[in-house]
Amino acid sequence: MFPIITCIIPTLNEELYIGKLLAHLHSCYESSKVEFIVVDARSTDRTREIAQHYNVSLIDSQYRSRAHQLNLGARAAQSEIYYFVHADTIPPLCCFESVIDQASKGSQIGGFRFKFDSERWILQFNSYLTRFNLKSFRGGDQTIFITKKHFNALNGFNEYYTVMEEYDLMKRSASMGEKYTLIQKDVMVSARKYAENSWLRVNFANVVAMYRFNKGVAPDLIKKGYSAMLQHKIIGYQNHEKS
Repeated sequence: MFPIITCIIPTLNEELYIGKLLAHLHSCYESSKVEFIVVDARSTDRTREIAQHYNVSLIDSQYRSRAHQLNLGARAAQSEIYYFVHADTIPPLCCFESVIDQASKGSQIGGFRFKFDSERWILQFNSYLTRFNLKSFRGGDQTIFITKKHFNALNGFNEYYTVMEEYDLMKRSASMGEKYTLIQKDVMVSARKYAENSWLRVNFANVVAMYRFNKGVAPDLIKKGYSAMLQHKIIGYQNHEKS
């Protein structure tokens, strides 16, 4: 029996988060419906060891590139629905049922709103804005589901994008006339970027990155500029060279 949905998780040195995520996801699914694929880009910590404690398929990625890792996971998937999840997020308990329900109604692509794992009021304000279905309030942290049919029609993630790969996917999807389905339930997202940077600095960096993406600036330049503006780097994905 083939699974209904495949959860694909790209990792690179995520030992602090991957176990918590997998334990959470395994508590809210029927084993016959969901398969888990972790695509690891040569982690040097205990990420792989921790992931192997759970019922997952572990795939090695030659490149430290989230877009490449997600494509690898999709090629290995056996289901008709892909659900892309970052390692430092916690989807709602009903995530698989919600995604399957929306796909059964004809939705080809979508995701959830998010909530930061912080009680700071300004971050709660950011979280509140994600209930509105606007591209500016979307992102890979909110998790993305997409049908296999639509993913293939888009030729998957464009690996030219070493950053902003999810925005590129959503942009191309919209150009094909597909409406993004926003499920009004919360993914818990790590606020680790804000540990070393002010709210203003992080959000200014986000606005600049989005502006440059919309203007067609090369992804590596967007990434370089983003990292220069923040103490926090784009976790684990600075080096995209082939091993």
